[in-house]
Amino acid sequence: MSISEDAVLEKLKNVIDPELFVNVVDLGLIYEVKIGPEAMSEGAGEATTAPGDADKENLVDAGGVDSGGVGEATAAADDATGEPVKIEMTMTSPACPAGPQLIAGAKKEVGSLEGVGNVEVKIVLDPPWTPDRMTEDAKDQLGIF
Repeated sequence: MSISEDAVLEKLKNVIDPELFVNVVDLGLIYEVKIGPEAMSEGAGEATTAPGDADKENLVDAGGVDSGGVGEATAAADDATGEPVKIEMTMTSPACPAGPQLIAGAKKEVGSLEGVGNVEVKIVLDPPWTPDRMTEDAKDQLGIF
C-alpha cells in the first residue's frame, strides 16, 4: 500500500496542541512531509548538534530547546520495515513546553499508518511560525478574526 502525504496529514490532525486545543495541521505547524527514499537522512533517530552550521537553523529535539542554539534533532520510530516518513514541523514558540508531546504524538499517529516504517520528526524554527499559517478553522476555534 502506497502512503500519501494526504494520509499523513490526516493522521497528524489527531495531534492536538495541549495549550491551544487545535491540531498541528490546522495550526500550520507542519512545514513538509517526505515519504519513501527522499525521507531518508543520515543519522535518523539521533539528536545531534552542529554549532556553526552555515544555514543557522534553530532546532528543537524531544527534550526541549537545543542548548547549542543551532543543530539538528530528530526522533525516529524503530520499525524500519515500511516506507520511511520524514516530517518537518515547527512550534508556536522556540521554548514551547509541549514540544516533546507534539513530537511523540506525531510519531505515534503517523507510525500507525499501514505501510509506514521509520518516522522522523525534525523540528525547525526557521522560518518562524506566525498565526498567518493557521487555517480559517483554527482561527475560528481560537476566536481570531
